[in-house]
Amino acid sequence: EDEAQDSSRMQEDILRLLVGSDGNWIRVGDPNQAIYETFTTASPYYLINFLNESGVTDKKLSNSGRSSTGIIALANYLIDWTRSEHPVLSLRNSLNYPLIEPAPPGDPQPNPPFLPNSIYISTEKYTPDQELNMITKSAGRWVKDNPDSTVAILVPRNERGSKVIAELNAKNIPNHEMLNSTDSTRNTARLLADILSFLDSPSQPTRLAKVYSGIHLHGGENKANQSVIDANAALIKKCPRLEDYLFPWPGRDWLGNLAVKGYSTEILTGFSEFRDLIIRWLSASLLQIDQLLLTISMDIFINPADLALTHKLALALERAARTHPDWRLSQYVQELNLIASNERRFLGFTTEDIGFDPDQHKGKVVVSTIHKAKGLEWDRVYMLSVNNYDFPSAEEGDSFISERWFIRDKLNLQAETISRLEALISGDTPGLYMEEGFATQKSRLEYASERLRLLFVGITRARKELSITSNNGKRGEAKPALPLAILSEYWKDKLS
Repeated sequence: EDEAQDSSRMQEDILRLLVGSDGNWIRVGDPNQAIYETFTTASPYYLINFLNESGVTDKKLSNSGRSSTGIIALANYLIDWTRSEHPVLSLRNSLNYPLIEPAPPGDPQPNPPFLPNSIYISTEKYTPDQELNMITKSAGRWVKDNPDSTVAILVPRNERGSKVIAELNAKNIPNHEMLNSTDSTRNTARLLADILSFLDSPSQPTRLAKVYSGIHLHGGENKANQSVIDANAALIKKCPRLEDYLFPWPGRDWLGNLAVKGYSTEILTGFSEFRDLIIRWLSASLLQIDQLLLTISMDIFINPADLALTHKLALALERAARTHPDWRLSQYVQELNLIASNERRFLGFTTEDIGFDPDQHKGKVVVSTIHKAKGLEWDRVYMLSVNNYDFPSAEEGDSFISERWFIRDKLNLQAETISRLEALISGDTPGLYMEEGFATQKSRLEYASERLRLLFVGITRARKELSITSNNGKRGEAKPALPLAILSEYWKDKLS
């Protein structure tokens, strides 16, 4: 069993049945890389408890040739500090021994050489935009100077990753993303959502103008003509009555009025062709959602990846329609927007979506969440947003993503509900009446524990060079995460 630190209770039970009482069970895993606990049923304690069972032989595999000795020292100090000095006592078992040891002499995978100034740890309180600008500039320079090496920007959440991608694109820095969905997938889903949004409310010029811009700019082919496209969209937005454009009649002909005002034949022809598309889609809007999407895609997409992706989206929405027969277009728009905003995992058919090997992307900045980076490695790694919101330590003043300010006492409603359900299933009557807030506090500790392991995983993705920075969050209230401050002081002392 590989990656045994990610076992769940069901997986554990199934494997025990398969092994039997006299079977042979080899479990390979690293509890320090258990980073899925807070959003799946996985837990490292199944492996840890297994190691303490009678008859189990524990074999340590502590040597690693992935990283330089400097990066190994940093990761090891995080383990040592967590085990012996973390101010929250219940978090001291978040990371486990043994410490990482460099590869022995003669190993076929020797450690990369430790380079001077190869590790940068900052506790400066950058704003999110300042951090973004600084890191993308640095990564762009590094890629230009090291075209035959690999580099990654690792983020704690997809939302931050999307902003990194946008900034890299704005700076024309070559990149490759490993987020819930790729930029091309999100753009296609966004365009389809905009079209359905207009069809749901076909009297709004603003929505139609957005569709016009989206169709003409999709794929980036017409980027050079953006100013013309924006001007044409602005004209549509000012149309007082869309029916005068889409279904003209004598005395009510918006396009005819533009001709009278002297607009070019090219513009008038373009608006006329666009009108034909919209009328066709309005006529098709009574079709089932999958048929409607496929009709739209055949009219606007040429790229095989876009066509295949739309087919996949159509199948997904058709399944949703069977589950929710009362849904209208607005609900399908919401589903597509979840993909467009990177809040839902959805793989398309571009090369970015299928498989990944860092060495295939030398000369590009790879952007990934730390979770998806597990098991991979790059010559240089940037870690962003290591603040006390994305990496809380369960100390006073830390904020938690699962606790909403508008909920009484900032209770984690999901944790409180699950606690009651577990008590109900197990027949634990006192647990049903447990004091409110107990499950919330327990969830905080579990989340902070996993975040320590996530930080460890991020650090150990770097082979030669590592940069770790923080920002003060959306409201300007976040501060550098406690482990970041500790690692910064440790590294300063080590260099002095």
